[in-house]
Formats: sequence, structure tokens, C-alpha cells
Amino acid sequence: MSLLISPKHTVAKPNTTRRFGTRVQRNGYTSRDLFLDACHCHPTEHPPIWMMRQAGRCLPEYRALKEKYSFLELVRTPELAAEVTLQPIRRFGFDAAILFSDILVVPEAMGQGYHFREGGGIQMEFTVRDATDIARLTTDSIEERLQYVTNALRLIKPSLSGRAALLGFAGSPWTLANFMLEGGSTKHHTRALQLLVQDRPLFDRLMEKLTTVVTTFLQMQIAAGVDAIQLFDSHGGLLPHGLFAAGSGDWLRRIISEIDDSVPVIVFSKGARDWNTLLNLGANVIGIDQHFSLSEARQIIPADVALQGNLDPLFLTDFTPQEVAAKVQQLLEVMRGRPGYIFNLGHGVPPGASLENIAAVIDTVRNFRETEAQ
Repeated sequence: MSLLISPKHTVAKPNTTRRFGTRVQRNGYTSRDLFLDACHCHPTEHPPIWMMRQAGRCLPEYRALKEKYSFLELVRTPELAAEVTLQPIRRFGFDAAILFSDILVVPEAMGQGYHFREGGGIQMEFTVRDATDIARLTTDSIEERLQYVTNALRLIKPSLSGRAALLGFAGSPWTLANFMLEGGSTKHHTRALQLLVQDRPLFDRLMEKLTTVVTTFLQMQIAAGVDAIQLFDSHGGLLPHGLFAAGSGDWLRRIISEIDDSVPVIVFSKGARDWNTLLNLGANVIGIDQHFSLSEARQIIPADVALQGNLDPLFLTDFTPQEVAAKVQQLLEVMRGRPGYIFNLGHGVPPGASLENIAAVIDTVRNFRETEAQ
């Protein structure tokens, strides 16, 4: 591959407040501008669009790479991670590219490695069970251990040439803790909630470490040139309403407070409905999963906070392109007239997604005009 790694950047000192100024008009308005305008809740001609898990899975070019390399090789090799990140941009022209990586690179950098089971799913190298295991987890040398991620970003950034936004990401401390305490993938996540309820000081000790490392990891990505970041709180819905703040929200708020306020932060907390906590995290964009009404979300979320979502991923697998286009149009009409909407799915792209259906989504969004009468 002909990509070259750009010079090293330094991490900017984070701010503790989050404010955006008026957008400065630039010549050659790009998809990146469109995406950032939506994050800032500025009016746009139509919403920007990207899809969670758009890199990989359903793309034939990704499957061709998977015949030669394992998933972990793709993640850990900067040139390969860059290639996979760029594949959906080349094919579909999404308005944002999201780094191809994995949320579990964070516990791996802390000393708890992982691999894929032969029968499917994740297996951690050991299970975090007690104070001794938590003490084993390191917060040192994270920049060095995760340098392959920033190297990948420095390959991707110039390849985008400013046309599409570049997104970095990390898993939330709560979601990571669920994998770490269960020892991998499981149908029923119970240990993290049990620890939160039964031994709050020990739970907080684990979360303190995870919050420190996730913050460092995101700041590394920002220094490498990402335009925005997303925090995946994929297990947020496992927390009872009264425990969401203690289990996840408080830690997300701490992370966001350490992110430079010029960089938009998206929080996607799947299944979480504690709106009071979610709206006080300091996030610029709130992701909405497919199980919540977008019209209701529009009423709940203030006009200065952007929304992202929430097409059901099943529309990419179980419906015709015409049915997909009709559903997308319906969601666009729900959000008509509200600046600050980013079109996305309510969860990730399924492996069996139809390329024709993805194209139908993109065409419908791109052909939508805010100024048209209903």
C-alpha cells in the first residue's frame, strides 16, 4: 500500500467546557463540513449520513481481506485498518469515516488480552474477579501500547483529503467492564451490575482505571486528527434507571469533560432511557437506538443537542430497497426543520446487509431537502 504515516502530533491540553462558535464559511463545502455542521446544530440542506459498523462485515472487499488476515491482524496493522476504514467511503461516499478498530483494544492495553472463540464470540485472556485482578490492570504506557491505532489514523486522515469527517471512538467504561468481568461475550451480563450493587468501592476502583485509559485513548485519537469521537455505551440499557448515573453516566461525564471542546462528542447508549443523566453528560450528539421513537426523542432532546439514528438495521436485511426508502423518508420527515440531525442506524450494520438497501438509504437521505414542503 502506498499510504504514508504523517508526522507525530502532540495531545492538546483538554478544556473543561464545551461551546461552539458560529461556523465559518469555507470554499468547497464538503461532507466533512456537512457532518460537523450537524454536530454543531447548524442548519444543513440535508442530514449527513454514516452507519455504525459500516467498515467490514457486509462488504465484499472486506471479506476478501478477511480471507488473508484475521480480524485482530486487521485491527493491529495500521495499513490494513486504514484500508478497511476507507472501503465504505470509496463504495458509498459516507459523510464520515469511522476508524476500523475494536472497543476491546482498551482492556488489552491494560493487560487483559482477548481473542475470538472458535464457535464465535469474544474470550478474554482472564476474567476480572476481585481486587487482585483489578490491581493487575495497568494505566501506564497506554500511548505506546495503542500506537498502532494512531498510526492508522495518520494514514486515513490524508487519504480523506478533508472530504469526509474522520471519527474516532472508544467503548464506555461500563460496557468494557461488562466484558472484563464476564470474561468475554455472554448472553446474560450480570457481574458488573452485581459488583456495582454489592461492592461499590471496588467497582469504582475498576471504573477509575477504565476512565483514565479511555480518556487517554480518545485524546490520542484527537491528536492524530479525528474530527469527532463516539463513545459506545452498548450495554447502557443493562443498568436499572436509578443506577445508570452511578454505573455509566458519571464516568462518561468525566471523560467528556476532559475532551477538547472543539471536538464534537457523540454518546450512543443503547437501551438507556435515563434522559436526565444523558442530557447532562456534556455530549454534543445523542445517538438513538431503534427501540425508541425518533419523534419522542425530538421532543425530549433540546435543540442545542444533535440527534443521531435510528433506522432499524433489519431494514438492511429483510426489506426491499423501495420499502427501505419509504422508511428512511418517514424518519427524515419526523426530523424535518430540526437542525442537528445525523442519519444513522439504531445499531450496527448487520453482516448480511444488502448493498442495494444501503445505497437506497444513502440516495434517500441525499435527495431529501429541508426546504421542500411536505
